[in-house]
Amino acid sequence: MAKRTDTQPTAPHAADSHDLIRVHGARVNNLKDVSIEIPKRRLTVFTGVSGSGKSSLVFGTIAAESQRLINETYSAFVQGFMPTLARPEVDVLDGLTTVITVDQQRLGADPRSTVGTATDANAMLRILFSRLGEPQIGSPQAFSFNVASVQASGAFKVDRGADRTRTVKRTFTRTGGMCTRCEGRGSVSDIDLTQLYDDSKSLSEGAFTIPGWKSDSFWTVRVYAESGLLDPDKPIRRFTKREMQDFLYREPTKVKVEGVNLTYEGLIPKIQKSFLSKDKEALQPHIREFVERAVTFTTCPECDGSRLSEEARSSKIRKLSIADACAMQISDLAEWVRGLDEPSVAPLLAALRRTLDSFVEIGLGYLSLDRPSGTLSGGEAQRVKMIRHLGSSLTDVTYVFDEPAIGLHPHDIQRMNDLLLRLRDKGNTVLVVEHKPQTIAIADHVVDLGPGAGSAGGTVCFEGTVEGLRAGDTVTGRHLDDRAAVKETVREPTGVLEIRGATAHNLRGVDVDIPLGVLTVVTGVAGSGKSSLVHGSIPAGAEVVPVDQGAIRGSRRSNPATYTGLLDPIRKAFAKANGVKPALFSSNSEGACPTCNGAGVVYTDLAMMAGVAIPCEECEGKRFQASVLDHHLGGRDISEVLAMSVTEAEEFFGAGEARTPAAHRILGRLADVGLGYLGLGQPLTTLSGGERQRLKLATHMAEKGGVYVLDEPTTGLHLADVEQLLGLLDRLVDSGKSVIVVEHHQAVIAHADWIIDLGPGAGHDGGRIVFEGTPADLVAARSTLTGEHLAEYVGA
Repeated sequence: MAKRTDTQPTAPHAADSHDLIRVHGARVNNLKDVSIEIPKRRLTVFTGVSGSGKSSLVFGTIAAESQRLINETYSAFVQGFMPTLARPEVDVLDGLTTVITVDQQRLGADPRSTVGTATDANAMLRILFSRLGEPQIGSPQAFSFNVASVQASGAFKVDRGADRTRTVKRTFTRTGGMCTRCEGRGSVSDIDLTQLYDDSKSLSEGAFTIPGWKSDSFWTVRVYAESGLLDPDKPIRRFTKREMQDFLYREPTKVKVEGVNLTYEGLIPKIQKSFLSKDKEALQPHIREFVERAVTFTTCPECDGSRLSEEARSSKIRKLSIADACAMQISDLAEWVRGLDEPSVAPLLAALRRTLDSFVEIGLGYLSLDRPSGTLSGGEAQRVKMIRHLGSSLTDVTYVFDEPAIGLHPHDIQRMNDLLLRLRDKGNTVLVVEHKPQTIAIADHVVDLGPGAGSAGGTVCFEGTVEGLRAGDTVTGRHLDDRAAVKETVREPTGVLEIRGATAHNLRGVDVDIPLGVLTVVTGVAGSGKSSLVHGSIPAGAEVVPVDQGAIRGSRRSNPATYTGLLDPIRKAFAKANGVKPALFSSNSEGACPTCNGAGVVYTDLAMMAGVAIPCEECEGKRFQASVLDHHLGGRDISEVLAMSVTEAEEFFGAGEARTPAAHRILGRLADVGLGYLGLGQPLTTLSGGERQRLKLATHMAEKGGVYVLDEPTTGLHLADVEQLLGLLDRLVDSGKSVIVVEHHQAVIAHADWIIDLGPGAGHDGGRIVFEGTPADLVAARSTLTGEHLAEYVGA
């Protein structure tokens, strides 16, 4: 068991096993037989450098086992439809309660998913308008943009007794609120026909240019060519007006192809159903590229983007339609709801007020309920998920949070801390993975993992109180009270990037000059307009390289080696050393295991449920054919190289028989951005937002010139790594690049050459420049929230 630096229990009766979650012998990922006891009904913060094993312990062990045990309570029939979860590698794990995971995974990017539908707010508003709206137009579904209006008729047999029945014909109407033009999406698509087919060719000559539509495909191409509606041997450009109408827009029609009944449908609705009705991020990369190339989206002219039918928009409460209510800033909507006094719906109004007030309390009052959920940042998505739990009556559950302070200004972190403490005080166990000192400071109990990352981590370095951590000799303890000094000597700009009259989102005609050739930090509370200014207002044509935390395009078999181009020099080195083709050393090409096609796992999709991945039995997860693994470089096969961390690989390719300068250079850049612990073959889908951003940065570092825009690069970084990041930003600027950083971390703000502070508040209370100048000037002025917190941070 790990040695305890501080043996004082923080929870009363901690010796009682009923008050502890006991973990013994945890070996998930890089954990090295970790044994700890976590006090229940207390707030425990897990700290340690990136890759030290925090997530493996909290999410991969505790939360995973809780979920597995919950699944086992269902009947065998229900379990048959659920993914089979393997028990985490751990000897003893007891004292568990139900775990609710509140993570940073983006909310679904389905075009019909909004902030309102992701919480209960939209559902409550629909009920409210169905009760109080004038004119009355029907039930709550009449205000739903996810429900279409349909009319159906049918014949029903009515039993009249004495073996007599009568057939009655009835017509039913279901009134939904969906706009028929955009089908509840708020935007309409304009399809570039030249991307669908080559009109100089006939159907029989293979005119279609749609991915996956092969000329002999029975279900797609041949149904057009052999439908009898079109001449398959005539070039499309010579189709008659009638043929063109049938080709592009015909309603579903039954046709016979080789004696088989098939449904013929015009090309445009076919494409819309096949590609545009799905979450774009869920599409395969080559399909997604086709959609982006072939389709443009514009605001629906019929509903003006509200997604709702004219009838749904006609019903109003105090001159406000449900579309108006959803478009309002949530803080304003909360005030409007507070002004409604109707005894017949008093419980509904009270519940709606609580939900909307939670948005404001959690620092998301600047959002609107009609905001597409897929546009929220990871931190915003996590806080939206929190709202579901704040009013919950559940107690004695375990809440697990993944860096809840991400994306929050120091001013807002205190509010987040209060919410975490509220959940604890209701009798729940709260486990938080976090780097921010402000949140670590409120912990009842701290578990510090390390001492390093990857194979150098995975042990418990400290367990105890915050005071004990501060006094202890661990990396986290030593850096907990780090304070960066304000930069006194700043660089002189080499030019400016002019922004004039910026009005994106909440910006109020902002005019600002962003200096070039220096490190510029854009600050302000969440929702003040930082991203709108930096990502939405920089003039077109500027040499800007956006390095954000968004998902990296690629399949689930993509990894750091494939994304950075590192695999190319590695494959060539293996090929040269063994006298064979480089393609053998690609799990996406000739060397792939035929059973799993080089994925290393066999995926089972379970329709509406989360799929499950099982290690491939043929290659044992190594992804390559057995014959490929007979070839070696420096005594290692290709699967062993891909299992290395960046740090290990940098040493491996830096000298000796395996020396490969091209690979060594790329690995050096990955180490520079603090990703030394990352595995070369680790799937990109497992990376956090901060890791994805640093991976993108590493790939751009070799480029000359340009303006780099970084979005909170300290996300996921340990206190000890922030200094390394600052050194990297300095090197980028000194190499001739202009660096613009959107950031809340005071160490980065203090290190800037120039600060642009937006505010003073969020949403319509923000959108203005409240300060421009050097860090020293900002501290001296103390005229903004950022200035006040920075002055406190540097001890001025």
